[in-house]
Amino acid sequence: MNKPHLVANYMEGFFRQYLGALRGVSDKTILAYRDALKLLLCFAADLLGREVDELAIEDLDDKVIVAFLDHIEKGRNCCVRTRNVRLAAVSTFFKYAGRQEPALLPQCHAIRTIPYKRDEHKALDYLDDKEIRAIFESIDPASRTGARDKALMLFLFNTGARVQECVDVTMERLRLDSQAQVTLLGKGRKERSCPLWPETVQAILAYLPHKSPQNTQEPRLFLNATGNPITRFGVRHVVRKYAEKAGAKCLSIRQKAVGPHTWRHSTAVHMLQAGNDISIIAMWLGHADINTTHAYAEINMEMKRKMLEGCPAPEDKKARRQWQKPATIRWLENLSRG
Repeated sequence: MNKPHLVANYMEGFFRQYLGALRGVSDKTILAYRDALKLLLCFAADLLGREVDELAIEDLDDKVIVAFLDHIEKGRNCCVRTRNVRLAAVSTFFKYAGRQEPALLPQCHAIRTIPYKRDEHKALDYLDDKEIRAIFESIDPASRTGARDKALMLFLFNTGARVQECVDVTMERLRLDSQAQVTLLGKGRKERSCPLWPETVQAILAYLPHKSPQNTQEPRLFLNATGNPITRFGVRHVVRKYAEKAGAKCLSIRQKAVGPHTWRHSTAVHMLQAGNDISIIAMWLGHADINTTHAYAEINMEMKRKMLEGCPAPEDKKARRQWQKPATIRWLENLSRG
């Protein structure tokens, strides 16, 4: 009888060599995959009555994985998107296991063919000009963190950066002269450069004298109130705070779930409204797949209204009947009557 392949023996190679060194994925992705596998192993141990360290790859067949995904969705009350994210992590692990042990390929293939569930397509929220002005007007630059918050919000809107890209920005990646720009480190550790507005540069320069790091060697640009690097959750708190504050005067903001990614959506839509090509916007945002960027064309209501203006509704009933019945159809109807 063949000796089982213990899952524990594949952990370090998967996370350090495969994900870290070979694929070069971000720390955030590694943590997401870690959480997915932790949940899977704990679920499988309870289901099979084993200790986690005793679980073998052979124990985790496609039936166990489907049961785990059902548990994620129904037992933990997670959405379809979360289910699909967990499946992606599990599928990647079994892809690695199959590469390491060809004898496991049939089992790994069966798991990797488990289908993703269709998720409800929801329109993405973005901020229009009036809402953006209301949010910036709600920031008091003279307050304790006001200078930082204004620089942070302008930076998000200017660059369309993901929240982790914003958190990771260091002083050495900034250029604040006449050729102002920032180099962002995106998904897959891919770098891209974005020019900065003069207003963004001025806001950053106004913030720097107020920046008091706990560690004088701290390279990151945006710090929290204690002088440590701001986290993704800290950025989310700042964005939500000013959205809530601005909502008192601009009621439409209250109808939107405003977070850091809302600013990224807003950057894309405003670039689209300015007449920029979708492929250029994809490069600006760091999208590997241009189909991701096409979602912004769907949510741009202002451009949809302009398209509709070019196709006005019929002015009267007679015109409506003619519009609904082309000349050929009317001719054929008259022919049948004759």
